[in-house]
Amino acid sequence: MKKFICLVAIIFSGVLGRNGWASDCVQGEATSLWFAPQVIRAGVPVRIMAVSTAGPITRIVLTDPQGIARDLPVAASAGEMPWWNTVEVDPLPDSGHYRVEAWTGDGSQACREIFHGANTRAKPVWNEAYEAFYAAWIEQLFDGPTDEDLSFPSLGPVLRDRERNFLHNSLGMQEDNNLPATPDCADFPYFLRSYFAWKNGLPFSYRFCNRGSANRPPTCEAALIKTDFIQRLVSAAAFRALSVRLMDAVHSGNGRTGLADQETDFYPLPLRREVLWPGTIYADPYGHVLVLTKWVDQTADVPGILFAVDAQPDNSIARKRFWEGTFLFARMAGAGPGFKAFRPLVNNNRLATNGELPHYSLEQAELTPDQWYAQVYAMMNPAGLDAKQAYAATLTALVEQLTTRAKSVDNGEAYFRKGGAPIAMPQGAAIFETVGPWEDYSTPSRDMRLLIAMNVLLDFPQKVQNYPELFQLNAQEAQQASREIGQLHDRLITERKIQYIRSNGEPWELSVAEVLARKSAFEMGYNPNDCAEIRWGAEPGTEEYAPCRRHAPAAQIQQMLAVRGWFREARRPPR
Repeated sequence: MKKFICLVAIIFSGVLGRNGWASDCVQGEATSLWFAPQVIRAGVPVRIMAVSTAGPITRIVLTDPQGIARDLPVAASAGEMPWWNTVEVDPLPDSGHYRVEAWTGDGSQACREIFHGANTRAKPVWNEAYEAFYAAWIEQLFDGPTDEDLSFPSLGPVLRDRERNFLHNSLGMQEDNNLPATPDCADFPYFLRSYFAWKNGLPFSYRFCNRGSANRPPTCEAALIKTDFIQRLVSAAAFRALSVRLMDAVHSGNGRTGLADQETDFYPLPLRREVLWPGTIYADPYGHVLVLTKWVDQTADVPGILFAVDAQPDNSIARKRFWEGTFLFARMAGAGPGFKAFRPLVNNNRLATNGELPHYSLEQAELTPDQWYAQVYAMMNPAGLDAKQAYAATLTALVEQLTTRAKSVDNGEAYFRKGGAPIAMPQGAAIFETVGPWEDYSTPSRDMRLLIAMNVLLDFPQKVQNYPELFQLNAQEAQQASREIGQLHDRLITERKIQYIRSNGEPWELSVAEVLARKSAFEMGYNPNDCAEIRWGAEPGTEEYAPCRRHAPAAQIQQMLAVRGWFREARRPPR
C-alpha cells in the first residue's frame, strides 16, 4: 500500500510545475494575462488585464496557495476583438504561489502563476498576444462614455492617470510621475508604440522618410531597429532621450508612404472590422494621422461609431468619431492613404515583409472615395443606416470639431496673454507644415478640415438622394427622407451651440447655424495673430467683436488672400 501511495505521489508531482501548480498553467493560444507591476512585490496592489481574440472575457479567477478559488469582480466585457477586462487585487498577503485564470464562455482560456518577486514579462517578440495587448491598452487609455467630449491638453495627463493607463508605473520606478509626453500629430502613434515597447521590454523601429511630391508618395530609408528595452529596465530619462530622437526623425511623410511599398513603418489593412483593432492608424493623404481606439455597436436608436484620437501641433489630444469631416480620403499620386498597422518586428528583431503579413491588403487602393466611405459606414452599421440618425450623428461630429477648435484658438490667446510676440507666418504651402509658434497656435489644417466638415453636413440631404442604398431606401423614399432631413437640419442647427473665449476672457455662444453662416470667414480664420473674435468670424462693430485688439500684420493678410482659394475649394495644395 505504501508503495502505491508513493507511486501516486511521484506521478502527481510529475504533472505539477516547478512552483507547485499543474504544468498546464500557461498563457492560452488566443487569450493572455498581463500584470502591473510587472514584478510582483509585497505590499503593492496587482492590476490584471485579460485579453482574448477567442471571445469576451467573462471571468478572472484567483486561486490562493491553499487552493481556494474566488472570482474577481470584473465588469461586463464590451467592445470588439480583441476583448479585454481588467481588475485590481489587494497586495498578495501570502508569499506562496497564486494562480490567475481568464475565462471566456468556453471556460478557462489562459493561466498564469504569480508570487512575490515573480517577473511577468513575456518573450520580447511582437506576436499576436502582444499586438492584442497593445490594442486593449490603447482602447482603455482613451475610453469614455460615447457622449463625452474626451480631450486632454497633452498625452502626459493620460499616461499619469492610473485608471486609464494599465502600464502606469508598471516598471516599479515611479517612472510616469514626471514623464513629459507632448507628441504632435505625426509623432503621436510612434510615441504610443515606443512607450508600450519600453514598458514591456520590446524592440521597436522607425525610419527617416522624405515627404514625397505631387506625383510620388514618400519613400523611406532603411529601418532603425532599437533593442534598448530588451532584457533590462530602462529609466524614464533614458526613454525620454530616445523618444526625443524618435520624434525629431518622424513626420507626416512616414504615414503617407505608398500602399505597395515594403520599406515602410506601416502597412495597409483590408476593410474588415475584425482586423482594424485599436492602435491601427488612419493616415490621410494630406499628412494627418489618427489612432483608432474603439468600435461602438449600432443599436436600434443610435448608429455605430468608430472612435479615434489625434494630437494637434499644440500637443492637445482629442477623441474623434469617424465621418468625412475627420477621416479625409482621396486617391492621389502623392500619397498612400488609409488604415494601416505598424509593421511588426518578428524573430531576431527582423521587420516582417509584406508577404509575411497575414492581413496585408491593397484593397483600399482600388476604391474611390465614395466607395471607401460607403464600406466603412457599412462596417459601422451592418443593419443599414437610418438617414435621420446618420444626419444627427454627423451634426454631433461637427459640434465636436468646433469644440476642439475652440480649445486650439484659446491656446493661441493664452500665448499672447503671457506676453508672446507676434508670430511669423510661413510662405505658401508651408503654412500647413512648419515648426515653432506658427505650428503650435495656427489652425490652417484644422480649419481646412472644418470647412470640409461643414460641406458634408450641408450636403447631407443630397447624399441621401445620391446613395439611397446606403440608407436602405428606394429613390422615392430617398427624396422624401431628404426633404425631412432638410427640415430637421434647419431646426437642429439653431439648437446646437458651442462657446469660445473672447479676448476679454469672457465666453461667447454661437449656434451651429451662426457658424455655418460665417463659413467664408473660416477661410481666413487660422492666423493666431488675429484676435479670437476675428478667428470666429465676428463682424466689426458688433458687441461680440468689441474686445478685439489684435490684428494680423497687413503683409500676412495679403499672404492669406493669395492662398484663400485652397480653403474656399477645401483642397490642400499638393506637396
